[in-house]
Amino acid sequence: MIAGYSILTLLLVALAGVGAGFVGYAVGASSLISYPALLALGVPPVIANASNTVGVLGTGFGGALGARKELRGLHLRAAIYVSIGVIGGILGALLLLELDPKVFECVVPPLIALSSAAIALNPRGRAEARQAAADARAQAAGLGLDDTVASTDGHAARNGHSRPLVRTQTEPLSEDPWWVWLGVSCCAIYSGYFGAGAGTLVLAVLDAAGIGPFHQVNALKTLIGWGANMSASVVFIVRGVVDWPLAIVMCLGCFAGSYIAPPVTRKIPARIMRIAAVIAGIALTVDLAIKTY
Repeated sequence: MIAGYSILTLLLVALAGVGAGFVGYAVGASSLISYPALLALGVPPVIANASNTVGVLGTGFGGALGARKELRGLHLRAAIYVSIGVIGGILGALLLLELDPKVFECVVPPLIALSSAAIALNPRGRAEARQAAADARAQAAGLGLDDTVASTDGHAARNGHSRPLVRTQTEPLSEDPWWVWLGVSCCAIYSGYFGAGAGTLVLAVLDAAGIGPFHQVNALKTLIGWGANMSASVVFIVRGVVDWPLAIVMCLGCFAGSYIAPPVTRKIPARIMRIAAVIAGIALTVDLAIKTY
């Protein structure tokens, strides 16, 4: 026994963490694995969510460090968006702790359904595909596409009044639309409150704003999520609602899962992993809805 938990229990949590880290890297929904694993052990929902938030930090550390290259020269934008993530994470964590726990139990099923829908829509894959098409056209033509909008029939059209669907250069910070800050703020609050699929939602907002190439948008998404999880974790730790043995073991598992994910995911079609995550999310939504309502 370690801190009241058997070795077998901690090993199961570690395995859940490995799965969560793997899924988090593959489709951006680590909490769809880690959170229900803690619930299955009988951990109360609010404590399970707080401990899970601390645990999945293991998934984000590597991504946050790896984002430095993509965001080189964009320190002001990164600082502003990370600050939004930090503030949103604090607000979300406080909402979780101050509202009646029954409120959280009731909203979790629809939140998981929302995250599953976000994964199914696959904004990351769509953004990658558009960016790849833009890069290929730019390379073939030998010139930039900063004012070109790719239409659905494969032709290009000029549009001087709206943002292009694909960016091959970074837009100035002053060009960021006001609604992207609002959207990122809402996603950050959601991340601090629950967070399953939050990274996918943030990516969808940033991609819709067209503020830069995909690799920069994806790196910015990683930093926002890391900031929200870090600040929410601090709130949960200060308020004493973290089950430390489970959180630490989960964190180690998440780190291991995210570390082994890249070479494995290269051999598994992304579509298969996405479908599996969506099916798991739907099943979990139905199960929790039946138990809650």
